Amino acid sequence: MLFTDRLDAGRRLAARLEDLAGRDVVVLGLPRGGVPVAEVVADALGAPLDVCLVRKLGVPSHPELGMGAIGEDGVRVLGEDVLREARVTPGELARVEERERGELDRRSARYRGERPPVGVAGRTVVVVDDGVATGSTARAACRTVRARGAARTVLAVPVAPPDWTHRLAGEADELVSLATPPDFFAVGQFYADFAQLDDEDVVACLRRAANRPHRFNLDREVEVAAGAVRLGGHLTVPPDAVGIVLFAHGSGSGRHSPRNRFVAEGLNRAGLGTLLFDLLTEEEARDRANVFDTTLLADRLTGATDWLRGRPGTGELAIGYFGASTGAAAALWAAAEPGARIAAVVSRGGRPDLAGPRLPAVTAPTLLVVGGADTVVLDLNRRAQSLLRCESRLAVVPGATHLFEEAGTLEAVTDLARDWFTDHMAPAHV
Repeated sequence: MLFTDRLDAGRRLAARLEDLAGRDVVVLGLPRGGVPVAEVVADALGAPLDVCLVRKLGVPSHPELGMGAIGEDGVRVLGEDVLREARVTPGELARVEERERGELDRRSARYRGERPPVGVAGRTVVVVDDGVATGSTARAACRTVRARGAARTVLAVPVAPPDWTHRLAGEADELVSLATPPDFFAVGQFYADFAQLDDEDVVACLRRAANRPHRFNLDREVEVAAGAVRLGGHLTVPPDAVGIVLFAHGSGSGRHSPRNRFVAEGLNRAGLGTLLFDLLTEEEARDRANVFDTTLLADRLTGATDWLRGRPGTGELAIGYFGASTGAAAALWAAAEPGARIAAVVSRGGRPDLAGPRLPAVTAPTLLVVGGADTVVLDLNRRAQSLLRCESRLAVVPGATHLFEEAGTLEAVTDLARDWFTDHMAPAHV
């Protein structure tokens, strides 16, 4: 025995999958036994839960022996060896499949009711069962998920036979099993409590999950279309976000900047979405002149803004800009574009002076945050603020140098940015 019950198995499986927490993940449980395991995993990962409906096709003379499986969207997986050895005729196969298709439809209506299946297109999908035996059901589940457009599929189970990776090779992008004991005979032998479940147990799991808040509506790597180029980015949208802040990084930095990521996480905790993305392609970044080309960088920021506004689920949200170093100039330049409709701008250790000719046209409320020990940049910010005609504020963080590396200074930047964005991106201000 390895597991006390399915909840114990779910907790242990969730610990193995903890690197997926907070990402754009959907967890699908295989009814009935896999759903309680999946519920625990979904809760730990902060992900939505749904069922992945598949049905085993049993040999007519020995129904417990699987000759294949079917899934939603017309997916069918057959075990040719079993069909041949059991001498199953095409007519017999068709009758079994028709019966199981009817049960598939019944379960969909019973489990989901009027709710549509959770969308999996473009997302990481974790398919969970309480164990793998022959693998035919898991194979059908993975193929069903792929047919629905999943970007990545992870098949995760508490226990499986030693050869399970060979049996299911290529069916999922990743195979995870906590144990593959050599004496494997049946899944139930590795549970102290392996009670049979009914439909109401599954419905209860789904109902609890539907009422549980999730950490993010969206949190994943994206490809940002900015004009004629495609730029790597990371988009995070918390539940009930009132706006999204686009980050324009400074010279020599990118979407993986630890300082910008630190600030972004603080904004996420406050309920603000964030988009961190590379303003330049890898080839463009090799030319240092591009790093200081404010017009080019502002065009990329404008393109990313248009891309966001054209996406379902983000197009209606207020947009703000957070610029660091030379990225601050790009943010202000882009915010000055006619019809930009930018709700707020924050500059961290920025060079707003590089956007000098455009500063009087900026209408978005602008916060300039500068380190008290960064005297040259502080003077440049004072001069730039004098050119702004919009609401503006210059905040000086005592003792901070240009990169805000001193203890507590980046936290101060995060607090200032959070308050500025939340004050100016609420519906009453947009």
